[in-house]
Amino acid sequence: MRSKFDEQLKQLHDEMILMCSMIESAIQGATRAFMNMDAELARKIMDGDGDVDREQKKIENICFNLLIQRQPVARDLRTITAAMKMVTDMERIGDQAADISEITVAMGQKPDVLKDGNLNKMASETIIMLIQSIEAYVERDMDKAKMVIEHDDVVDELFLKVKSDLIEFISKNPQQGEQAADLLMVNKYLERIGDHATNIAEWVIFSLDDKIVKKV
Repeated sequence: MRSKFDEQLKQLHDEMILMCSMIESAIQGATRAFMNMDAELARKIMDGDGDVDREQKKIENICFNLLIQRQPVARDLRTITAAMKMVTDMERIGDQAADISEITVAMGQKPDVLKDGNLNKMASETIIMLIQSIEAYVERDMDKAKMVIEHDDVVDELFLKVKSDLIEFISKNPQQGEQAADLLMVNKYLERIGDHATNIAEWVIFSLDDKIVKKV
């Protein structure tokens, strides 16, 4: 019985790694499409969001099956609980990648506003956070997970800088206010992705450290 349970735990781990790969590709593709105003790539990211949703449901089903088969030991329960929480954050990252892509398609070939400044840095730092949170899960690396949490301050600071830059730009260029408002939304989506990466890192720590009690 335990051998079957362990096989399903391995399947859970493998599916989690697959979903990690899917959202990493989605956000990297979405930001690349946005920076290059590549509507074709943006549409591909939007079309792929359904795959992320289906993978989330698959993982949740595995978790439920693990919980009802037998009474898991504390370590198993922590692993399953963390997985169920992490896939929620990962699915939302997929949604936000699709949202950024939708804005890219809507903006079309309009002239750049502030994409080459702090917003570009914001995208890069957010992707770093996400990749490190995924690596922390795959490698079961608590130190890397803690680095992600600390890095959130960098993204939050950039978020405020971009917001300030865009507000100033709108005041000086009201005729381009609609485009700047779109960029404010992209900035917000990136900030949320950083928050989700932080959540993933926190759940990695929860799954590894039996001294931590986290509200679920």
